[in-house]
Amino acid sequence: MSGKKFSAVIIPVMLSFFAMGFVDLVGTATNYIKADFGLSDAFANLCTTMVFFWFLIVSIPTGALMNRIGRRKTTLLSLGVTALALLVPVFNYSAVSMILSFCLLGIGNAIMQVSLNPLVANIVSGDRLASTMTFGQFVKAIASFIAPLIASWGAAQFENWRVMFPIFAGVAVLAVACLGFTRIREEEYDSSGAGFKASFSLLRDKFILLSFFGIMCHVGIDVGTNVTAPKLLMESVGMSLNDAAFATSIYFLFRTIGCFSGSFILARWNSGKFFLLSVLCMVAAMVGLFTFSSMIPVYVCVGLIGFGNSNVFSIIFAKSLLKVPERQNAVSGLMIAGLIGGAVFPPVMGLFSDMLGTQLGAVAVMSAGVAYLLCMYFSLRKTYNE
Repeated sequence: MSGKKFSAVIIPVMLSFFAMGFVDLVGTATNYIKADFGLSDAFANLCTTMVFFWFLIVSIPTGALMNRIGRRKTTLLSLGVTALALLVPVFNYSAVSMILSFCLLGIGNAIMQVSLNPLVANIVSGDRLASTMTFGQFVKAIASFIAPLIASWGAAQFENWRVMFPIFAGVAVLAVACLGFTRIREEEYDSSGAGFKASFSLLRDKFILLSFFGIMCHVGIDVGTNVTAPKLLMESVGMSLNDAAFATSIYFLFRTIGCFSGSFILARWNSGKFFLLSVLCMVAAMVGLFTFSSMIPVYVCVGLIGFGNSNVFSIIFAKSLLKVPERQNAVSGLMIAGLIGGAVFPPVMGLFSDMLGTQLGAVAVMSAGVAYLLCMYFSLRKTYNE
């Protein structure tokens, strides 16, 4: 494929990766929705549950859908659903409409997570495949990073934090148009053994079972930090919501740095050792959040979580595929279903915060997730360091 032809194909795909990052705006949006409608932590965090619940329901059937209509059309469907989700708050802003918006956002993102990476495999192969997919995660992280910045800018300039919804909806529509006019030659997709029963039967394997819960913890920590970091600053430092939202950008900045640097580190260093280092960064961050309550130390801890959590998913995912190479379709669907952790953690965190009357309750729940990842590594250390 010539350079110009490759660019013409890869740019719409990378724009789709950017749209994949829109799901992370839910953390910033939840904090504003809580303030606008006077919601409790437990109820407000249910908004996040509405997004990530759909990964359990939608991810595995998406494999069968790709087999029928192809990967590009499945990705186009996901982008269309995402655009619709982002337009809902533009026309109606209420607690009910936001729940509807988050449900559609979750459905669209679940479909996209399953379909977009296989689509990349139709464009590049070999060593270029890994580097291209890593770059896609880097592009996705940029969208996650700028979402709270746009919300804060909108709140400061127009007293309307929701300006990010029409802006991102426009990008999603642009991605639909670009990918819709892009021709990508697709190979046959073998979805055999990728149904619900076949996928969940893999949980009988200890490695796959622990990895599935590892993915749940990774996403729970990711979404939990996104939601909780601004609340910690508001509680301990007395910052306004607009100023505290910068903590979310700190998290995504360091997650972006982690995604970009991880591709180089993993090419030269043992993935098991890097996984351990990543988890230890998060351990240090959790200890710091319990110890410090001033602005700079909290920012440092949030940055450590962002960097430490940035490559956990890719390492677990890759190790799981290698563990059962003959059933990679089923493994892939199951690992994406593990993103349900983003729906499980926030309500529990909100419940603990309400019970204890402090955001340290939410930090305690995230710390349990970090502790699980550490125990998982030592339980599977032999395989991780092969």
